Amino acid sequence: MKREIVLDTETTGLNPATGDRIVEIGCVELINHLPTGKHLHLYVNPERSMPEEAFRVHGLSEEFLSDKPLFSDVAEQFMEFLGDATLVIHNAAFDIGFLNAELERIRRPRLGNEVIDTVMVARSVFPGARVSLDALCKTFGIDNSKRVLHGALLDSEILAEVYLELIGGRQVGLELVSEARIESVSASAGLAPAARRPSPLPGRISAEEQAAHAAFIAAMGPDSLWAKYGAEDPAEAAVA
Repeated sequence: MKREIVLDTETTGLNPATGDRIVEIGCVELINHLPTGKHLHLYVNPERSMPEEAFRVHGLSEEFLSDKPLFSDVAEQFMEFLGDATLVIHNAAFDIGFLNAELERIRRPRLGNEVIDTVMVARSVFPGARVSLDALCKTFGIDNSKRVLHGALLDSEILAEVYLELIGGRQVGLELVSEARIESVSASAGLAPAARRPSPLPGRISAEEQAAHAAFIAAMGPDSLWAKYGAEDPAEAAVA
């Protein structure tokens, strides 16, 4: 059983080193790349004022957050929900940096979970294209009309859909994600390196192997991402 947590945070700004804090955390659970329906949603009192530019992004006011728990009050609940799951995060260095800063502030260990950064995955799938969450929703035809403001739980739910498309159009049995994992988010994040699977095609591909591959792609159906990309490859199209 492979457990993954799609995660997003909202903050008071861009840099925890200058006093910015987390104000919202959203987590969505996947088992074997399928949503289980379990999630964690936390609002956090940042113990500081809310800059206007941050408020315009997520709409969380200082007044609204004033009676919410401190990070220290929800840290145990948060860490228990994560467990040892792989974390799936869009622009992971940002969220991991903030989470580690909050953990260090209350003298708890930094996160050691394996991390998949969907920005890096998207760049490997669509080189040169825009890879913002909104842009990827447009690419995959995912409805993000409710995303008027940024919200950690809503963004996690949307990212889960984007992630499943990025790793093969919900063809979960293929386990394609290991091809696109990053080795680490950043050295400073203190993350365990992700495994990278060696290429299964080190040498020349025989005609029999090409034919078997084409049949495998055809069995996935015309709407799968591999089928669409295969149609753009003249050599593979000729085999099919």
